[in-house]
Amino acid sequence: MLINFFHAVQDICLIIVGWAMRATLFFCLAMLVFAVPLCAQEDIDDEEPIPSSVDQIVAPMDRLVEKKPVPPVLFPQLKELLRKTTPFLRDTSLDLNLRTFYLRKSVYDGSVSEAWAIGGALSYKSGWLFDRVGIGATLYTSQPVYAPENHDGSGLLASGQKGYTVLGQLYGRVRLLEGTFLNLYKFGDFNTPYLSQNDNRMTPYTFEGYTVTGKMGWGGGSSLVFGGGYILKIKDKTSESFIWMSEKAGSEAKRGVATLGARYSIGGFSIGAIDYYSDDIINIGYAETSYTLDLTKELGFRLAAQYTDQRSTGENRLTGSNFSTCQGGVKADMSYRSGIITLAYTANATGQNLVNPWSGYPGFTSSQVTNYSKAGVNAFGARFSYDFTRLGLEGVAAYFQYVHGWGMVDQKTKAPLPNEDEFNSDLQWRPKWRYLEGLWLRGRYAVVHQNEEPRQYTHDCRITVNYDITLM
Repeated sequence: MLINFFHAVQDICLIIVGWAMRATLFFCLAMLVFAVPLCAQEDIDDEEPIPSSVDQIVAPMDRLVEKKPVPPVLFPQLKELLRKTTPFLRDTSLDLNLRTFYLRKSVYDGSVSEAWAIGGALSYKSGWLFDRVGIGATLYTSQPVYAPENHDGSGLLASGQKGYTVLGQLYGRVRLLEGTFLNLYKFGDFNTPYLSQNDNRMTPYTFEGYTVTGKMGWGGGSSLVFGGGYILKIKDKTSESFIWMSEKAGSEAKRGVATLGARYSIGGFSIGAIDYYSDDIINIGYAETSYTLDLTKELGFRLAAQYTDQRSTGENRLTGSNFSTCQGGVKADMSYRSGIITLAYTANATGQNLVNPWSGYPGFTSSQVTNYSKAGVNAFGARFSYDFTRLGLEGVAAYFQYVHGWGMVDQKTKAPLPNEDEFNSDLQWRPKWRYLEGLWLRGRYAVVHQNEEPRQYTHDCRITVNYDITLM
């Protein structure tokens, strides 16, 4: 009785929070007709450096306005040769990403996934033709160094521990207005909470479709980023071909995804929302708000809240029946000098597991191994990160994280599932020396412990070396 009462109270609270966040979502959508490129929390941990203050923290809706540092040009002589040509040639960029990745994961059932791969990406991007049209392409490859046949499934190589090489991006860009662009065909630079590159293996997701993105700014430091489009297909990380978005979600139907949303920010405050609609498959709405306050030069605080609503659409071709679920979360960060303490909490409705077929999972408590996206789960996380530059170790940073999940139920039988604890550790080094600014060395280790009988463990070890080079 007490458990049923707790679940009822939890669902009522989620409904109340849900309607409030939905109002925010639909208000933002009513103002705009385009979706915004946003980003998922899980992607952030996989792709971003460890912050040293709350001003550097990246949330699921923050990377759309982020400008990544550009490494020094390795061959400036080539750029000089093009200096007097048209902007289409003169402003050409050629970037090389060198990557090696080792992953070993042992899960509850005793199976092991393990591989060591080497590869990367070669990216070409033109300048503007007539100040309006540009093109680009990216070639990806991943090849085995060590790949035991009986340890398949690491996500670093294709099925059977085989290497692959694929033209993952081939796109055109049209400058419609200053700051507003039309993106066409096969592209990868699309990062939203539930639809993103999710670049946490050798190759990211890339997409086939059409989007419009843009940004407007006003006095007082306020800005609005917007965009939108229709994504038809997705290329999985280890695949050489594109499939329909609905097929990636688990349906045999052939459907794309329409996306719509926006993000507004002024000072330390931001609010944004995005919606994904796939006919007969699923509708996902996501909203987030955050506020950053610097009390002193060394002391800062950041508060954030998020809400997700997922439900079936049309003919229910994803599961064969009607479904709906939701998730709410809050997060607080405090930074002092080079250290940050983070506390986060998320709660899911008991209806169904949340899904994330086209990206990482944006929940504030998502971790290296576990998303805490199952039906009924409550999750509390604590994290401490530190940048050691202040101690003379420039570019060295680390974090330790603990997440406890409870209240999970089987989405079909509603029977309770065992509670789980996950412990994460992460050590990174990003040199600041010239020509090594694009180098990133990283070691990660995670343990997931299932509390109730049978007491089981998952171990996940990852070592990566990533080097971004601008050739010209």
